[in-house]
Amino acid sequence: MTFPAPLAARARAAVLVLVAAALALTGCVPVSAGSGQPSTDPAATEGAPAGLGRFYTQSVDWAPCEDNYECATVTVPVDYDAPDGETIDLALIRLTGRHATSSLVVNPGGPGASGVDMVKDSVQSMFTEDLLNAYSVIGFDPRGVKRSAPVTCLDDAGRDRMRQMTVDTATDPGLEAAFALQRETIDACTANTGPVLAHTDTESSARDLDIIRAAATRQSQLNYLGYSYGTFLGSTYAGLFPDRVGRMVFDGAMDPSLDNHAITRGQARAFEAAIRSYVRACLGQNGCPLTGTEDDAVAQIRALLDRVKASPLPTTDGRTLNSIDFVNGFILPLYNDRNWPALNQALSGAFRGDGSGMLRLADLSADRNPNGTYSSNGTNAFMAYNCLDYQVNADPASMRAEAAELIQDSPTLGEFFAYGPVNCRDWPAKPVRTPAPAEYSGKSPILVVGTTGDPATPVEWAGALRGQLGNAALLTWTGEGHTAYGRGSQCVDDAVDAYLVDGRAPADGARC
Repeated sequence: MTFPAPLAARARAAVLVLVAAALALTGCVPVSAGSGQPSTDPAATEGAPAGLGRFYTQSVDWAPCEDNYECATVTVPVDYDAPDGETIDLALIRLTGRHATSSLVVNPGGPGASGVDMVKDSVQSMFTEDLLNAYSVIGFDPRGVKRSAPVTCLDDAGRDRMRQMTVDTATDPGLEAAFALQRETIDACTANTGPVLAHTDTESSARDLDIIRAAATRQSQLNYLGYSYGTFLGSTYAGLFPDRVGRMVFDGAMDPSLDNHAITRGQARAFEAAIRSYVRACLGQNGCPLTGTEDDAVAQIRALLDRVKASPLPTTDGRTLNSIDFVNGFILPLYNDRNWPALNQALSGAFRGDGSGMLRLADLSADRNPNGTYSSNGTNAFMAYNCLDYQVNADPASMRAEAAELIQDSPTLGEFFAYGPVNCRDWPAKPVRTPAPAEYSGKSPILVVGTTGDPATPVEWAGALRGQLGNAALLTWTGEGHTAYGRGSQCVDDAVDAYLVDGRAPADGARC
């Protein structure tokens, strides 16, 4: 058994990764932006929570940046229980639509993905022209992420070194080694991040979002499109500020009532199903590296993974491909069926004994550049949010029992989803949240979107969230991959646009 890195312990549910893969592997052509200006609502800053008035009424200065964009920062308190204490600045970016009369705030997921990068690099190829014309699209890096008081741990060389480490967590010495390795990372996070490390949690980020609404959008209601983890951030916001909810879309929904182990089990089952969907498609194509029946092909993947576990594969850049990076590279194309050809290529190389293609996919997942630098702190932020948002049980007997369940859920990858509590047992701050169903009492209906073949946020989570919200509609896409809007379904894009642009939500239970 290998020690799972955070991305293997729970697959990184970040649409930004999906978008990066799509740009790198399929290519996209951006469209031009316009210069409309959203209107300002005098009521935007009214009703600020006690002690937070200065944050809600702060002046936000947008300045040109990144060609057709504008950038700004918004100041928020580190600790909402001590609003007069230390503050941090959140980075924002805005793309103004030609006919924009309102702003749409977006979050790509994670936790740990950059909303600034999403808007700068991806929305012009993901979003429809109608949506881009109607709104000023605002992306932000949540607290702890990239440009916004980032959670900072090991340097680039240290991250490379940790990715090359594997230990056998099935043994007591191996488990102790895993805890020791994680403590090295945690000590670096503690030394290099500062006080925000204890407040990099979803509720604090949702409170930040309301300050962004008031100070940066100057609107009394928040229009919002959240993908994956962004749906959890959005549902948290809706529970805290129900009267501030405008038009909200939760795409690739998370179920906030689930605990850490239930989430991991759901993803393990969903990724196993996604593997079989990929295999069925592959076997019907020329150039597929797999042969025989569906079961034969899955067995070939498992045998290859066993081979990599026993002896990491060489690569052309001097590093080796171990089982953790194999898994992280293997699952990335499962987020988008358009990228399955890239998985064919990487598997073909691995079967020949060359791990280079799979390592490139793992590097893309980890935001590692070819020169050895890392372009984001997504792994660190992912860990910080999850360690504060979820209770974990790091008792060895409990983790081994959970590992057995995960292997049953996913015979191919289950062991790599196990032992996630290792990441959080020694975290310097205690969890601040107990999982509970979403609560929403607002008058504006919310649109929840699920995808039947979603490996990272199983489709049943969308139905669960829709039921918890009450005043909501559920749209389901029969498709493969993570999330739905902007991934090629005209039916989904039209339905989401009709809601966000025209205020017409689809019928509850609609399917595409």
